[in-house]
Amino acid sequence: MAKYKVEITGINTNDLKVLSNEETLELIKKYQNGNLEAKEQLITGNLKLILSVLKYFNHTNINLDDLFQIGVIGLIKAIDNFDLNYNLKLSTYAVPLIVGEIKRYIRDNSVVRVSRGTKELAYQILKFKEEYTNNYGIEPTNSLISEALQIEEYKIAYALDSLRQPKSIYEPIYNDGGDTIYLFDQLADKKEQNYDKDLKISLVKAFQKIKEREKRILINRFIVGKTQMEIALDMGISQAQVSRLEKNAINNIRKLIK
Repeated sequence: MAKYKVEITGINTNDLKVLSNEETLELIKKYQNGNLEAKEQLITGNLKLILSVLKYFNHTNINLDDLFQIGVIGLIKAIDNFDLNYNLKLSTYAVPLIVGEIKRYIRDNSVVRVSRGTKELAYQILKFKEEYTNNYGIEPTNSLISEALQIEEYKIAYALDSLRQPKSIYEPIYNDGGDTIYLFDQLADKKEQNYDKDLKISLVKAFQKIKEREKRILINRFIVGKTQMEIALDMGISQAQVSRLEKNAINNIRKLIK
């Protein structure tokens, strides 16, 4: 769809060549044997890969032309370090490196200042995730990161959240053809908000009454910040089961507080 198309200044994206896997492998062999022209062909033939990654960063306030150039750096690193012995496609290996370079650039250019310790922890987490993904082909779970870096699981989500790009309160979030609704319109005035203390007490009591398995899922999902897939791996069940149990837990709490 047109709204997802990434426009880069000075580049006609429709004319970009896309290399086949066979062509890519042949060029990698030539480059690793000292042919620098082959490297240029590899870069040019994989620019669309960078564009496909940039679609996920359209929400940022950073110029996409800049992000494209940073993505090229990630692609070059992938080409320089690609190992034919792993029998992987270059694109499979390159995407995490491209994403990593772009995320690092966005973090370093963020207008929000976070504590040095939190930022360093976030870098450690991202570095570990990148290395683990490159080595094993899958992202590590929060529990694995926690064990490897010797940190509490809740700190993982906290550190990574601190690196997210801030949003303008005037950012449009909905438009059905009429008046646009902005983020500002959805912000609550906590000074004027009257909290229902009885509801809080009811929630605590309801939480104590649901099954231990349901408690565990709700805590991991909404406090620790794990994904359903990570919880599924921890509990040795399927993601569909986690989704069903999570839904049941929420419905049970709703029934208990009515």
